[in-house]
Amino acid sequence: MNRADDPFDTYLLRVLCTVIAERSVSRTAVRMNQSQPAISSALKRLRDIFNDPLLTREKNVMVPTERALQLARSAQAALSALDNLLVSDDRFDPATTEQSFTVGMPDYLAPPFFAAVVREFRRAAPRARLSAVPLSATFNYEQALSEGSPDIVIGNWPNPPEHLHLSVLLEDDVVCVVADDSVHAQPGKFTAEAYLGASHIVPTPYSRDQRGVVDTGLSTMRVHRDNRISCPYFNLAPSLIPGTDLILTTGRHFANYHAQYLPVAVLDPPIDFPFMRFYQLWHPSRHRSASHIWLRGMLTAAAQELRNLRDMNRR
Repeated sequence: MNRADDPFDTYLLRVLCTVIAERSVSRTAVRMNQSQPAISSALKRLRDIFNDPLLTREKNVMVPTERALQLARSAQAALSALDNLLVSDDRFDPATTEQSFTVGMPDYLAPPFFAAVVREFRRAAPRARLSAVPLSATFNYEQALSEGSPDIVIGNWPNPPEHLHLSVLLEDDVVCVVADDSVHAQPGKFTAEAYLGASHIVPTPYSRDQRGVVDTGLSTMRVHRDNRISCPYFNLAPSLIPGTDLILTTGRHFANYHAQYLPVAVLDPPIDFPFMRFYQLWHPSRHRSASHIWLRGMLTAAAQELRNLRDMNRR
């Protein structure tokens, strides 16, 4: 919640809950759509108010104090009570609603995510309608959200617009997809030099004004890749890799899904890329709508289901 939209100015309490949950100033900043200095300043104020460090560093990991955990539980209960006061009483019932919902989304999301959304949508709201509309470089999603359609846009751009509300759905690490019989898949062959000298397949960007995580990471390192093949859809790109020397750099959820059906290998990149953060964006005018709150919760639950599936596969 942006401070301008918070009539009770619960900003510090929300920072407290989020920073304890995330155990990271940088991740809290992303989740709350704030700058890192702003979160650091708020954390300092909270430490002064409660006379407690709240988070301490142990072996490069931020660990909450016992006092912080107690405060976070109390703060979350208070915030939930206040949020309930502000929810519009439009008597929304998913079981009986015939409302139509629209989600703007790119196709770089792993298909199991939206499959989970559809299953829950059909179970909880059998009389409602759900439309997924594609994003493109010509689609002005900020204007579309302000006009009320779509209800939500899902993205993973490093710098989402600050005037929109944001909620992180999931984080994913960056991987490379190559043909399983290519030289890149051979042990010891996939080096940083090989990556930068190889030919890459790069789907068309979904935003005119936002660079993707991969291009942003390479730009920060002041290196570039050879974008040899371009295609209009992410879901098409993995199918173009077998029998070639091409590399597709993408998220692990997406890569693992396609690796089940194609003769490709999923490799850790020889270059350190930042995490991909997938989030939902919505306009402040919809923030307190009961039906919109339900929709956001359903998308969050679907993302959690995908995380649970990943964790099971790691065991």
